[in-house]
Amino acid sequence: MYLENKTSLEIEMSQTASQGHQGRSSLRSPKAVAGNFGELCLLEGISERLDTQKLQQSAGQCVIHTEGFVPIRQEDGFRKNFSAVNILRGKTNSANLTERSPLLRFSQDDSITYMTLHDPSFVGGEEPWNNGSLDVERRYRLGSEVTSLSLSHSSSSEKYDPLENLNLSFRFTSNVKCCFKVSKTATIFAFVVLCSLFFSMYPDRDNPWRMLAVSPTESFSMNVTDFRDNALLKLQVAGPFAGGMIDLTTQEYILIQVEQTEQPGQRRRRTQQVTHNWTIPLHAERSDQIVETKTFEMLNSDPIAITIQAFLQDNEVVPLSMTHQPLYVSVETQVAIAGIILAGVYVLIIFEIVHRTLAAMLGSLAALAALSIIGNRPSLVTVVEWIDYETLALLFGMMVLVAIFSETGFFDYCAVKAYQLARGKVWPMIIILCLIAAILSAFLDNVTTMMLFTPVTIRLCEVLNLDPRHVLIAEVIFTNIGGAATAVGDPPNVIIVSNQDLRREGIDFASFTGYMFLGICLVLFTSFPFLRMLYWNKKLYNKESIEIVELKHEILVWRQTAQRINPASREETAVKCLLMQKVLNLESLLRNMMKTFQRQISQEDKNWEQNIQELQKKHRITDKVLLVKCVSVLGVVIFMFFLNSFIPSIHLDLGWIAILGALWLLVLADIQDFEIILHRVEWATLLFFAGLFVLMEALAQLQLIDYIGEQTALLIKAVPEDQRLAIAIILVMWVSALASSLIDNIPFTATMIPVLINLSQDADVNLPVKPLIFALAMGACLGGNGTLIGASANVVCAGIAEQHGYGFSFMEFFKLGFPMMIMTCMIGMCYLLATHIGLGWNM
Repeated sequence: MYLENKTSLEIEMSQTASQGHQGRSSLRSPKAVAGNFGELCLLEGISERLDTQKLQQSAGQCVIHTEGFVPIRQEDGFRKNFSAVNILRGKTNSANLTERSPLLRFSQDDSITYMTLHDPSFVGGEEPWNNGSLDVERRYRLGSEVTSLSLSHSSSSEKYDPLENLNLSFRFTSNVKCCFKVSKTATIFAFVVLCSLFFSMYPDRDNPWRMLAVSPTESFSMNVTDFRDNALLKLQVAGPFAGGMIDLTTQEYILIQVEQTEQPGQRRRRTQQVTHNWTIPLHAERSDQIVETKTFEMLNSDPIAITIQAFLQDNEVVPLSMTHQPLYVSVETQVAIAGIILAGVYVLIIFEIVHRTLAAMLGSLAALAALSIIGNRPSLVTVVEWIDYETLALLFGMMVLVAIFSETGFFDYCAVKAYQLARGKVWPMIIILCLIAAILSAFLDNVTTMMLFTPVTIRLCEVLNLDPRHVLIAEVIFTNIGGAATAVGDPPNVIIVSNQDLRREGIDFASFTGYMFLGICLVLFTSFPFLRMLYWNKKLYNKESIEIVELKHEILVWRQTAQRINPASREETAVKCLLMQKVLNLESLLRNMMKTFQRQISQEDKNWEQNIQELQKKHRITDKVLLVKCVSVLGVVIFMFFLNSFIPSIHLDLGWIAILGALWLLVLADIQDFEIILHRVEWATLLFFAGLFVLMEALAQLQLIDYIGEQTALLIKAVPEDQRLAIAIILVMWVSALASSLIDNIPFTATMIPVLINLSQDADVNLPVKPLIFALAMGACLGGNGTLIGASANVVCAGIAEQHGYGFSFMEFFKLGFPMMIMTCMIGMCYLLATHIGLGWNM
């Protein structure tokens, strides 16, 4: 191809090129060739267009000729101008042109020889240019033909101008992105302002508590007036309650009756009366004050009579306190509002419209605004009380411990030892890490396990050039699985074992751990082959050869080169098209190289012993004194975690133990630069959990969790009696798993326990409670793998990985976690059915 320009051709040199060729550019005229080529994103579609295809078919090489090219030699001064023949002849006899040949080439004597562009069919090799005029004329004709062909398309058509369409598409895409960003910000801001207005329009609920006392001989009665039509009555009673269901023949309790009578009028000819009975068991020691809440549906605005009676074995007085509040929205409407809010939060997180921390805060604001509208706006003190500070303290304390621990080089050392234990094989190493994480999480909290394992895994993957994201997701999945094996491994299990009514049914620490341990071992060992299947086509290696890195950089340079060419003239349009084609050819070459490289690295590393020796030299313990201090403090903290689960006389929660451990290590380590430690604390994760606690409690106030439990009980009652136990196990298992994937499993478990106890004590249902409770525990623990926010360990792992630059999105976790949840729940369901239906382990 031969492009002729009657004027001078001026091409800008890039800053890097001008620095690299400073010696050459000092010898050239001001009109010498330059190369400041911009940032063009090459579109592959341009190669499919007609004019570019014909351009490829005709152009073997592109030689740019201009009479403005004035290569100067230092000894010749400015006296010698090169003609087109001089440029064509150049010094090309020794040129071995390949696909990687540069577009702009300088000869050894600092003269510009030619500019070459290659079509896909060009193979390379020696192709000397003859010095005769026939060869020059042939190349001139070839270049003129291709140029006229390309330019005829651009000059004849307003119908088809590829570069103009390209610029229009660029501008259109940029405008769409800008509009989307502005509209997203405006929509979210309008939503926040609207929720803020709704929240500020209604006052806090100011319902004073009424103190009262009841006994077997004295009851309490009151009338509630000024009640709106079609409203709900929310009643809260505080007293020495035991919680759970009772046996009315042996246990002491109080009975609350809520009664309303509708007088005959225009709509009704007869009197209609509604009565609700609420039974609350009393604690034997009469010590703890527990608040019980229940909502009653009323008929109209007529007065409501509330009566409280005590049924005791002796004639004693029970002190109580009570408050009531009207709600102006039905239960179904509240559940619908809660479902919409929860779905909105998941949309924000799944599509990454905003950060997950901001999504939780927006959901909390929307839920608080909804509570305000229905007449149940909480005060600031109440909202603060909804936050689980023990969990936040545990997270903060462990983050400080891990931040100081990372300064010792211990994580690097563990990474190398893990690689050595796996004998250089990647998958055995991943299985070992997952197995250790599952075993530790059975005795430690899941969050603590991931706080310790995530830095080790990230450093291990960095040392071995692996992608840490897939390894971390596998670890956190097995952490959630292992946490279900014991009574202290996961918070839902702790809630179940701590329930007094379930202990009377025979579900204590030993029996619960023994039954769940067998099932989780079965789930655990069947999960490894399925995990390998899920990761079959996943790219675990993240390393690339030097050739691939250089080729990627070269593609980037050519893209930037084509980007800055403004297609103002026909010659520039043709050059830009050829530059685009060159980048496409290089990208095709890159894909082939990547395939070859993946095949090479997929084989087992035969030099793993030599690699381990090199890694051991690079990654050692950097501060042994600090390591001893860290190991000592961390050992005491973990030991206190164990003692807290088995010895009731230790009055320290997990949060206090972690905070005290962090304080001890800060003193022993003598940290001077405190800002470095605070910088490593995942503040976004802590804020996310705070917002999530408020959101889940607000959804519970909107009756969402109670509604799920009631509907589950109704479905179980509708099943025939001979199939009721099997259907109940399956239903409780899957409802718990799916609900725990979407909402926090702690309030869900606390809500479902009394529902299942009531179901087992219902004479019409006649179900044993143990299978239902084990199904609840299995589903609530394994369901945390369904989504990124299904378990606390998932969020903690994602936050730490994001801080290290390896963050994974909601969908990346969902693609691996949700299939694992389905498979593990299937295995757990089979175990429950085999033991309780097949073997009859119900007593």
